[in-house]
Amino acid sequence: MDKFTILTGVAAPLPIQNIDTDMIIPARYLKTIKRTGLGSGLFSSLRFNEDGSDRADFILNQPAYRKASILVAGDNFGCGSSREHAPWALLDYGIRCVIAPSFADIFFNNCFKNGILPIALPQDVVDRLMDEAAKGANATFTVDLEKQTITTPDGESVGFDVEPFRRHCLLNGLDDIGLTLQQVSAIDAFEAQQQTGQPWRWAR
Repeated sequence: MDKFTILTGVAAPLPIQNIDTDMIIPARYLKTIKRTGLGSGLFSSLRFNEDGSDRADFILNQPAYRKASILVAGDNFGCGSSREHAPWALLDYGIRCVIAPSFADIFFNNCFKNGILPIALPQDVVDRLMDEAAKGANATFTVDLEKQTITTPDGESVGFDVEPFRRHCLLNGLDDIGLTLQQVSAIDAFEAQQQTGQPWRWAR
């Protein structure tokens, strides 16, 4: 998993409440277990017309936001089914941070496991950030996980909280496998001791 330290990028405003995981990545894209390639289906019901052409009114189709790496969204982001493909699709598209008043619990947890930083802030703060994100190509935010701050285009600094363990994992690029691999020496020592003391457990 890629480390998340400091992210500077365009923030796209998505002022829609209750964006569920089916809106993020529709069920027809769930046939794969690969984490790549899903960005093309991100928000497809909002991004594309029935004939596959872009919907000009959708924020990520507007030239200023096509390479957005931050979303400023409405309340209860990521609700609905527990599909992990939702953060996979966001990440594959290039979204590394989502700012919203609240998140669905499972989606929130899945973000941290996949290198995405979800930031929950009070509604009035999100509203201010939404206004800043509406500045188009000038809507460049800097998200500093070490300092736990968001800096807006006009220089305003907004603080946020992240649980220390999750912050540590993102800063160091540690998913569940990475955390386990940190204990390789201890695991190897345990297995060597067990093979000597309880060899029948290792009989083939």
